[in-house]
Amino acid sequence: MADELVHYSHAGGTATITLDSPHNRNALSAQLRRELRASLAKAQGDEAVRVIVLTHTGPVFCAGMDLKEARGADAGDQGVNEFPEILQQLWSSPKPVVARLAGPARAGGVGMVAACDIAVAAHEATFAFSEVRIGVVPAVISLVVLPRIAPRAAQELFLTGETFDAARAAEIGLITRATDVEKLDDEVDHYVRALALGGPNALAATKELLSSPKPPTPSAGFRAMNALSARFFAGEEGQEGISAFAQKRKPSWVPAD
Repeated sequence: MADELVHYSHAGGTATITLDSPHNRNALSAQLRRELRASLAKAQGDEAVRVIVLTHTGPVFCAGMDLKEARGADAGDQGVNEFPEILQQLWSSPKPVVARLAGPARAGGVGMVAACDIAVAAHEATFAFSEVRIGVVPAVISLVVLPRIAPRAAQELFLTGETFDAARAAEIGLITRATDVEKLDDEVDHYVRALALGGPNALAATKELLSSPKPPTPSAGFRAMNALSARFFAGEEGQEGISAFAQKRKPSWVPAD
């Protein structure tokens, strides 16, 4: 049996999913894709998990699709056909997902970064939409990248395939923050702790709100949003949060220190 390429651990309400295929720069091989889908499903199905962290071993976060496996395969047999499911798992996860990058991301790897809710990268990390330089199109990842980044930046970086640094990635909205590598884990921990303070159902509904289409009119939007707010104010989670605030205690969903 092949060695495991994706490791899963759970502690204190945080599930950590680690890409561990440094021999091919954590490329999205068939085995890695399979194990990553399974790990994401495991974290999302565990009520004890509040936040998911996606990280890596080795110097590279993810180099994109495994080109050795792609060579010679017909369109129906390309590994990219399985990639939308992974991006959908990240994008639609009811539990917040934090990407931790100590090194570069390319192509599909950048797509995974964009699909996460929070992304923290070391200054040494670099990024590139390198697809056009090998004669392919950044089609699948565009669905999660384009809502994140500035249109002019997308035009430039998708068409040129040029490499850009973490500071530029933060500037255009691809990542949340760039930091010194020695501060990377502290920054990730900051976001994990902050996310764990939110009500699980409220976080899931807020994620859905952030990705929902804009209402056709303000009045229609107010009606829908008022109904959503009222339901959560009156709901079990909202009432627990209100009681905790009044009693100056932590809500029941906050993981123990």
